[in-house]
Amino acid sequence: MQLRNYIIRRILAAIPVLIGVSMLTFFLSHVIPASPEILWAGGERARPEQIQRIRELYHLDKPVISQYGYYLRDLLTGDLGISPVSNRPVIEDIRDYAPATFELALLSMLLSVIIAIPLGILSAIRENSWIDHFTRVFSLAGVSMPIFWLGLGVQMIFYYRLGLIPAAGRLSVWLDPPTRITGMYLIDSILTGNWEVFWDALRHILAPALVLAYQSIALLTRLVRSSMLDVLSQDYIRTARGNGLSYRRTILVHALRNALIPTVTVLGLRFGYILAGAVLTETVFAWPGMGRFSVGALSSLDYPSIMAFAQLIALCIVVTNLIVDILYGVLEPRTRYS
Repeated sequence: MQLRNYIIRRILAAIPVLIGVSMLTFFLSHVIPASPEILWAGGERARPEQIQRIRELYHLDKPVISQYGYYLRDLLTGDLGISPVSNRPVIEDIRDYAPATFELALLSMLLSVIIAIPLGILSAIRENSWIDHFTRVFSLAGVSMPIFWLGLGVQMIFYYRLGLIPAAGRLSVWLDPPTRITGMYLIDSILTGNWEVFWDALRHILAPALVLAYQSIALLTRLVRSSMLDVLSQDYIRTARGNGLSYRRTILVHALRNALIPTVTVLGLRFGYILAGAVLTETVFAWPGMGRFSVGALSSLDYPSIMAFAQLIALCIVVTNLIVDILYGVLEPRTRYS
């Protein structure tokens, strides 16, 4: 009952955040000193009646407050508008581009977890050993290295020099994408049993996913190490060892659960950074995701697409933080009472 009430409170608290983001993105997009209706109508050669028709179609002839009212009404009904550049519903453009970005971001998060947590634990239990010194250097390089520079370096070494990875894209040109179920090639190829496409898609995504995950791996490794060292010095850990509990069980059952509380919190926040960093990574590896979509929308002042992209990213971050809050309540029951 307490956990259910805690989850409901967190969901209700997320609603004002999404409304605030919609207001912020909408009004900031209208601060730009430009006339998008002229660009949408064909540029300087556009006839006045074409420009006026576009102003009426997108409610640009109304006051800004009224425009926001139309926007919020459409947003609540799931209508993200029509892109004046592609002449398609924005939701269809997002459906084409978003799966590639989410696949890249989710694999990056998975790699961050399966690499950073064991490395942080090993660094903590072997404090001041060569493994600990290696993780320090590894983490320092990860938080200091720009994503675009790392991506170019990986391409230069592993594609151009060694020929171990594909240059760009999601799939080799001689292969057809798997039957679309989620839009994520790895998942769809598993669900349809298309293993040739699965292994080819994995070869294409592994390098950009590792590049995107490197900063998160570096940060989480140091955080897990610090948390583990703090937990291992607590009295209840020494008591457990004194009562004859095995060292492995003490580490994995008692110490790790408490050490993961700050790690889970930061991991949720890192998802937003991964989505932001995906724009640069997608550019370097020519990945056909939301990075390409957002850059094209910004360059053409495609307001419906820009605001839809901002809302989508905000929704992803809010949902991720909601999941983190729920996991926090599971790991630390005292938070359910706050």
